[in-house]
Amino acid sequence: MIIDLRSDTITKPTPAMREAMANAEVGDDIFGEDPTVNAVETYVAELLGKEAAVYMPSGTMTNQVALRVHTEPGDEIILESEAHIYYYEGGAPAALSGAMCRLIKGDKGIFTATDLESELRPEDPHFPTTKLVCLENTHNRGGGRIFPLSEIEAIARLCQSHHLKLHLDGARFWNACVATGISEADYAKPFDSVSVCFSKGLGAPVGSALVGSQETITRARRFRKMFGGGMRQAGIIAAGALYALKNHRERLLEDHINAKILAKGLQSIEGIAIGEAAAPWAIAPENVQTNIVIFKIKDIPARVLARRLQEIGVLVLATGSHSLRAVTSLMVTQEQIEQVPELVKSVISQ
Repeated sequence: MIIDLRSDTITKPTPAMREAMANAEVGDDIFGEDPTVNAVETYVAELLGKEAAVYMPSGTMTNQVALRVHTEPGDEIILESEAHIYYYEGGAPAALSGAMCRLIKGDKGIFTATDLESELRPEDPHFPTTKLVCLENTHNRGGGRIFPLSEIEAIARLCQSHHLKLHLDGARFWNACVATGISEADYAKPFDSVSVCFSKGLGAPVGSALVGSQETITRARRFRKMFGGGMRQAGIIAAGALYALKNHRERLLEDHINAKILAKGLQSIEGIAIGEAAAPWAIAPENVQTNIVIFKIKDIPARVLARRLQEIGVLVLATGSHSLRAVTSLMVTQEQIEQVPELVKSVISQ
């Protein structure tokens, strides 16, 4: 038996989702004639309270298309220093948009309007022109940290006063909504564009959407095509996304509960540290907000522990020299989660 905690991207379609995909109506999406793609785009736009949406193969593409929509080559975007857009998207801001990245050091992925204001520079031909601010909610490398809506609103007001656009990398946006009880529309309202993912906790096999104004999405369709994201009979995969949106959002709470169970179990193991004093990016069990648990092993290299755990059927990711990440998802049951601390303990004791 494999207990796969590497990521929530490992989720597989449920039988009911596969049935929906098999029976999906399809057409040519480039011509706007795929009814299932159109249904996903309409549904997600209405859910987030925006005018329009465009379906794409991945969250990296929706993020990078958004950057290209809001900037021109030589412009500057401002991000948190551990942001997925900067850290995990292959240098795409430079390669695809010719954009400079200016980084803010946050607190587990979160920064404030005051932090942002201190980074803004006056207009001067020596400086790149700042055009865009990007936030991430929840924050991947911040251990699933939720970006508070009140701080987002303060950042949005500052952006408006400086004529800056605001984009959200919402790869785990659904987790933030379920954990806080804040509606998708309220959480999305401050943003000019929002990227949301269907292939993580929601369990669809493929796809993300970029959501925003009609003008923004019309421009985004051009860059989707330019970046190679135009698809034809994409309704087969879009049907999985639509099923996930309608049926799997609320069950994300189960993943959050399992993450807390896991963190509490790991905390009791000698040799593992979960907390601020031990590791700046580790998260105490009481502060695990969604479905990501980051923990630090004191005396064993993280890659060694990950390899030994793999040998006994537990998959986690080494994210640093002594830190590891475990992510709960619909592929892992509570019963399996409860076994993990003892399995980790047995490996460490060896």
